[in-house]
Amino acid sequence: MKHSPSEKMKQELDVLLSKINALEVVASDEFNKGTVKVLRRLVEGQIHSINEFEHLKKAIDLLTLQLFDVLKKLNS
Repeated sequence: MKHSPSEKMKQELDVLLSKINALEVVASDEFNKGTVKVLRRLVEGQIHSINEFEHLKKAIDLLTLQLFDVLKKLNS
Protein backbone atom coordinates (compact mmCIF):
# COMPACT_ATOMS: atom_id res chain seq x y z
CA MET A 1 0.00 0.00 0.00
CA LYS A 2 1.42 3.36 -1.05
CA HIS A 3 1.36 6.27 1.40
CA SER A 4 0.02 9.66 0.35
CA PRO A 5 2.22 12.74 0.71
CA SER A 6 1.73 14.46 4.05
CA GLU A 7 0.17 17.58 2.52
CA LYS A 8 -2.45 15.47 0.75
CA MET A 9 -3.18 13.55 3.96
CA LYS A 10 -3.58 16.82 5.88
CA GLN A 11 -5.95 18.16 3.21
CA GLU A 12 -8.04 14.97 3.42
CA LEU A 13 -8.12 15.23 7.22
CA ASP A 14 -9.16 18.90 6.99
CA VAL A 15 -12.06 17.82 4.76
CA LEU A 16 -12.99 15.16 7.31
CA LEU A 17 -12.84 17.75 10.08
CA SER A 18 -15.23 19.98 8.12
CA LYS A 19 -17.64 17.07 7.71
CA ILE A 20 -17.39 16.31 11.42
CA ASN A 21 -18.19 19.94 12.20
CA ALA A 22 -21.26 19.68 9.98
CA LEU A 23 -22.30 16.52 11.82
CA GLU A 24 -22.07 18.39 15.11
CA VAL A 25 -24.63 20.90 13.88
CA VAL A 26 -27.19 18.19 13.14
CA ALA A 27 -26.38 15.94 16.14
CA SER A 28 -29.69 15.54 17.94
CA ASP A 29 -28.88 13.52 21.04
CA GLU A 30 -26.04 12.96 23.51
CA PHE A 31 -24.86 9.79 21.76
CA ASN A 32 -24.42 11.57 18.42
CA LYS A 33 -22.78 14.57 20.09
CA GLY A 34 -20.38 12.25 21.92
CA THR A 35 -19.58 10.40 18.70
CA VAL A 36 -18.79 13.70 16.97
CA LYS A 37 -16.42 14.67 19.80
CA VAL A 38 -14.59 11.35 19.55
CA LEU A 39 -14.28 11.65 15.77
CA ARG A 40 -12.97 15.21 16.06
CA ARG A 41 -10.31 14.16 18.63
CA LEU A 42 -9.19 11.27 16.42
CA VAL A 43 -8.82 13.46 13.33
CA GLU A 44 -7.07 16.24 15.26
CA GLY A 45 -4.71 13.65 16.75
CA GLN A 46 -3.94 12.31 13.30
CA ILE A 47 -3.15 15.83 12.03
CA HIS A 48 -0.91 16.39 15.05
CA SER A 49 0.90 13.08 14.42
CA ILE A 50 1.58 14.03 10.79
CA ASN A 51 2.98 17.41 11.88
CA GLU A 52 5.20 15.78 14.53
CA PHE A 53 6.47 13.23 12.02
CA GLU A 54 7.43 16.04 9.63
CA HIS A 55 9.39 17.74 12.44
CA LEU A 56 11.18 14.48 13.22
CA LYS A 57 12.11 14.02 9.56
CA LYS A 58 13.58 17.53 9.45
CA ALA A 59 15.53 16.93 12.66
CA ILE A 60 16.96 13.67 11.30
CA ASP A 61 17.95 15.43 8.07
CA LEU A 62 19.75 18.17 9.99
CA LEU A 63 21.50 15.64 12.21
CA THR A 64 22.59 13.64 9.17
CA LEU A 65 24.06 16.76 7.56
CA GLN A 66 25.96 17.56 10.74
CA LEU A 67 27.32 14.02 10.92
CA PHE A 68 28.58 14.30 7.35
CA ASP A 69 30.28 17.60 8.23
CA VAL A 70 32.00 15.98 11.22
CA LEU A 71 33.13 13.02 9.11
CA LYS A 72 34.45 15.34 6.43
CA LYS A 73 36.44 17.31 9.02
CA LEU A 74 37.82 14.12 10.57
CA ASN A 75 38.91 12.78 7.18
CA SER A 76 40.63 15.99 6.05
